Amino acid sequence: MEIPYAIVKGKARLGAIVHKKTASALCLTSVKNEDKMDFSKIVEAVKANFNDKFDEHRKKWGGGIMGSKSQAKTKAKERVLAKEAAQRLN
Repeated sequence: MEIPYAIVKGKARLGAIVHKKTASALCLTSVKNEDKMDFSKIVEAVKANFNDKFDEHRKKWGGGIMGSKSQAKTKAKERVLAKEAAQRLN
């Protein structure tokens, strides 16, 4: 949906923006005309650092390497399937 988002180090930093002790989330709905240039620079930086780099920061689980037990099980299954295929051909 191309909504810019940023991860902030602490809830206290978000709270400082709204003059509270802490805030868990922050959504900007309107910006003053004199601040639009600064806001557009912040949006560009946020998009470059978070939105566009989503795939880089996403966790990649495993490397396709199975353990010794799993490898033995798959080899055994392959042998059984090969035997069945050989019997079908005969």
